[in-house]
Amino acid sequence: MKKSLFLYLFIVAVVFNVFTYMYYSQQLNFDKKQFKITNTKFKDSLTSLTTKLSDADYFSFENNQNAQDYFDNPNTGEYIAYEKLIPFVKEQLLTFNDNPNGNQYVGFDKMNDKKFIINKIKVLNHRWIIVDFNNTEMWGEAIIKYFINEDKSVSFETAETLVYAKK
Repeated sequence: MKKSLFLYLFIVAVVFNVFTYMYYSQQLNFDKKQFKITNTKFKDSLTSLTTKLSDADYFSFENNQNAQDYFDNPNTGEYIAYEKLIPFVKEQLLTFNDNPNGNQYVGFDKMNDKKFIINKIKVLNHRWIIVDFNNTEMWGEAIIKYFINEDKSVSFETAETLVYAKK
């Protein structure tokens, strides 16, 4: 009786070990497949996001060599680096937000005693800027021309502006 009990326990232990081995080997294969699928999805997502980012940055001063070359004066050898020019132009445009009547380059005066101020600025090239502005009730966008004068000052001119309708 003792021998048969040990034989039954041995058989149960072997069967238990076989099932455990099969489960963990299949689990490992399943995990490998899931990792490959997830990794492929992440690579596809990364590629898609990289493409979208490069499309979004197509119209940017940083990626436009022709616009950058505009500030290279071969007669004087003077060059204005875009890395310094972009923050300078943005700062000069944002100083007009301090005006009590609002920023004059958004194309609108105060409405309901609220002034329009510029929130976001993107320098598109050596001549144009696109801005986002609001007065806490109405929002809009404008395209502004800018010019670097001989005395290194910046002058602006509103080219086009729009305000979104209230909903």
